[in-house]
Amino acid sequence: MTRSPRNLHEHLRDQVGQDIVAGRLAAGTIVKAEDLRARYDVSLSVVREVVRVLESLGMLRPVKRVGLVVLAMREWTLLDPLVIRWRMTEAPAGQLRSLTELRVAIEPEAAALAARHATAEVAEEIMTLAARMRSSGRQGDVEAFLDADVAFHRAVLGAGGNELFAAFDTVIGEILAGRTGAGLMPQFPHPDALQWHFDVADSIGRQEPGRAREAMAKIVAKADDEMGSVWADEPRHPGR
Repeated sequence: MTRSPRNLHEHLRDQVGQDIVAGRLAAGTIVKAEDLRARYDVSLSVVREVVRVLESLGMLRPVKRVGLVVLAMREWTLLDPLVIRWRMTEAPAGQLRSLTELRVAIEPEAAALAARHATAEVAEEIMTLAARMRSSGRQGDVEAFLDADVAFHRAVLGAGGNELFAAFDTVIGEILAGRTGAGLMPQFPHPDALQWHFDVADSIGRQEPGRAREAMAKIVAKADDEMGSVWADEPRHPGR
């Protein structure tokens, strides 16, 4: 089947991005657009479009009269959903560990802020999403549970009125989808985890920030505990 120009662009973008993430195109490698055209068997116009995206993500840098230099991880836009997705595909253990640790640091405080500042309408929406999670979780409907779970955490992040926490919502979506896609989400979530989501929602509705923070801390700590074995032997690379 012939790919549409859009699909061809996205396919090449993902291929090159994953090759950089996996080290198949190692940091410091110098390539030219023509090299990429030959390597991936596509047109130069598609290569140029993809290169622009990867430049914007800090993964490639043009050097005059030299070509394109593949950049090290410290230059990447690590919280961009595309980069997260590529790393989740090529190195899921390390990516899940880093993102889960980030959740542990951010989400409890976001829940406390939501308890201070959420409107009544948003608090009701969060409670409704907690109920959807409980229903789909008890039924073992993984897809419906994921949809409700992502919506719940996005709503909490946005409810406190902090635009930086709210911007973290796309990252949360990639984390939860990646965990589910990697088969690390149980079909029937632990009853305690379902109750803690209700506790977060109830605390937000009652404007109890301390209780909201504590309940969300339990949720992310449970995720950390459930997945810890996945990255137990994964090395860290300080300053990478």
